[in-house]
Amino acid sequence: MKIKAEIKEQYKELEVHVCNDELSDEVKSVMGRLHTFFDSSISATDEVGNKCLISPMEVYSFYSEGQKVIAMDKDKKYVIQRKLYELEEEFESLYFVRISKSEIVNYKKIKSLDMSLSGTIKVIMKNGYETYTSRRNVSKIKQLLLKDKK
Repeated sequence: MKIKAEIKEQYKELEVHVCNDELSDEVKSVMGRLHTFFDSSISATDEVGNKCLISPMEVYSFYSEGQKVIAMDKDKKYVIQRKLYELEEEFESLYFVRISKSEIVNYKKIKSLDMSLSGTIKVIMKNGYETYTSRRNVSKIKQLLLKDKK
């Protein structure tokens, strides 16, 4: 399988083309995974009680607060009727990583890691949200961030 990127001004949004000489099982599998990746949505309740669908790609963090699981996007919070471990399993391939017992974050949305505190690391997200992780999770986060830069 070949993968190539074509960056041109004519493309105003992301396009993915799957090309082959036949509609094989491999083509069907790739198409299915792409649809799952781009079309998945999560049923949520916003801060005023409205039901809505949110895209996991827009979520910065999923965290547990009491008995609730909260999803945070750039500027809003939503209550999710799912368990944190279910979200972690489902969206692991969508750039989510566990940073503590009660939180998983989208590592594509991490702005920086502040290691000035002893024992814990401050994770600063691109929307300004700050959270913490222990040193045992840092190596996993660093690996993902470094892999992503390649």
